[in-house]
Amino acid sequence: MLLAIDIGNTNIVFGVYDDKNILDYWRISSDHNKTTDEYGILFREALKSVSSGITSIDSVIISSVVPLLTTVMKRMVKRYFKLDPVFVDENIKTGITICYDNPMDVGADRIVNAVAAYAIYGGPVIIVDFGTATTFCAVSNKSEYLGGVIVPGILISLDALSQRAAKLPSVTLEAPEKVIGTSTITSMQSGIVYGYAGLVDELVERMKQEMEGEPAVIATGGLAEMIAAQTRNIKEINPMLTLEGLRMVFEMNRG
Repeated sequence: MLLAIDIGNTNIVFGVYDDKNILDYWRISSDHNKTTDEYGILFREALKSVSSGITSIDSVIISSVVPLLTTVMKRMVKRYFKLDPVFVDENIKTGITICYDNPMDVGADRIVNAVAAYAIYGGPVIIVDFGTATTFCAVSNKSEYLGGVIVPGILISLDALSQRAAKLPSVTLEAPEKVIGTSTITSMQSGIVYGYAGLVDELVERMKQEMEGEPAVIATGGLAEMIAAQTRNIKEINPMLTLEGLRMVFEMNRG
């Protein structure tokens, strides 16, 4: 069985595959203060629900944009799984041609998202990943990673608003019934949710103008459902996109 792990700045998402079938998956907070053993115990407890747990895992693949946690997770896999994990980096085979000025600058999560989106939906395709940062990635019909856009994530924007403006409170992230808020809280929620949806639509439409064909637009990430529902352009949400990309990349590099 394959354990696929995606390490982000806010969350670590991991899932277990039996061949091409995902058996279960989990989302936990990325915590720089957790030790190798703390993560090991956490993974061990989660995997108890899958077959024979840790002993059923014979391969591990990791994508990471957090160098400190990359080191911790590598040690954890070696200690608790007795395996050497495969890492997604510039040397791994993906089937995607990176057209970035410096291919090493592209985050591993963006690469595996591109792999999965192209395999599932074909090209051209635009992937919008709602994470700590919101990333927009463009893939051509020739499996070329053309580049993309990076903007501050929704929670970063919301936190900055309350932290930098003395009279604005912290609010929960939810879509109000109306765009015109009748309180400070609903006004802030409207600005973040509907304003962010407008940002997504504008960027996607500008990206479409620079791409050949009519790209499919796919959303993923922890906050995708809330914002995608308010947009004109996002037609499908795939919460498993990153894990599916990891599985596909692992299969390309097996052996």
